[in-house]
Amino acid sequence: MFKRAYEHLEKYLGSNKVLIIYGPRRVGKTVLLQNFLSKTGLKYKLDSGDDLSIQELFNSQSIEKITRYAEGYQLIAIDEAQRVPNIGLGLKILVDNVPGVKVIVTGSASFELSNKIGEPLTGRNITLILYPMAQLELLYHFNKSELEAKKEEFLIFGSYPEVLNLPTEGKKTAYLKEIVNSYLLKDILALEQVKAPKLLLDLLRLLAFQVGSEVSLSELSSSLGIDVKTVARYLDLLEKGFVLLNIRGFSRNLRKEVNKKSKYYFWDNGVRNAVILNFNDLNMRDDVGKLWENFLAVERLKKQSYKKIFATNYFWRTWDQKEVDWVEERGGKLYGYEFKYAKGKIKMPKDFLNAYQGSKFQVISSDNYLEFIT
Repeated sequence: MFKRAYEHLEKYLGSNKVLIIYGPRRVGKTVLLQNFLSKTGLKYKLDSGDDLSIQELFNSQSIEKITRYAEGYQLIAIDEAQRVPNIGLGLKILVDNVPGVKVIVTGSASFELSNKIGEPLTGRNITLILYPMAQLELLYHFNKSELEAKKEEFLIFGSYPEVLNLPTEGKKTAYLKEIVNSYLLKDILALEQVKAPKLLLDLLRLLAFQVGSEVSLSELSSSLGIDVKTVARYLDLLEKGFVLLNIRGFSRNLRKEVNKKSKYYFWDNGVRNAVILNFNDLNMRDDVGKLWENFLAVERLKKQSYKKIFATNYFWRTWDQKEVDWVEERGGKLYGYEFKYAKGKIKMPKDFLNAYQGSKFQVISSDNYLEFIT
């Protein structure tokens, strides 16, 4: 069992507050909750949103029924709470009418997609997002030398907890294919009534080959044979469903800067490779640079999230092909990073450094990457 960044959930619990733990499917939300409950001294009740009686109870919006349900308990925990209709309103009744009660709910991305929970609980909730295992979490179990030795494995198979536990590459491959075919788009297809799931997978395949490159919605539209608005809608759904993340171009000073395009990364390298069915070793691939950039981008975002580093992230590029892979704006300063897997000389981005006086620049390579992501 892996230790997680949010192992000590008691730090986030509050009286008459709802602690929401959500994120992609299969990243360990239920395990995190059960592990916490096994150690807590609070008198608790654990139920599942799959239970029809729980769905009926919270959907009833009956103060009498909901308060009676919680009577005598200090903590109410509901796993898979996204399955409960009107769960946000039901939880609002619970925390507004049971003095001192603490609540934890877990749910998948459909919380975000359906807005089931956020609006009714405004001011009454704390939200934690759990991702596939972060490198900084794996430092609980491996030292830095051991993590570096497993680097190629992370680039190819990603870091879903179950994948890390599987003993062979064949089993890892089979599991990741199952993730893509059975879980990856489940919330989107269920809630948004997407009529052509094949189009979503075709879109993901196109984006998998464009990791680290600017994405043109019109080109995607032409390749898929659908209009640009539909492409934009699908991209938005894939972001909210924790499949993709979107990084925008940075621009402030120069007319020649690219600022209206995006780059897309996958939240997990293993999922990206499963989408294109390529689990070859690095020495047999021509996309090592893409894998490296995707890996560093998502691991950096996990670090920002778990360590509360408040930054806005961009890429920087000009029309004459000057570029910086990753730009962070934090504390009123700009920090530029170039991602390079192989060793080699990198020219300083003089245009960027001249345009943004006082900015910093660093190359992140296989020699120093752990400092950047842990």
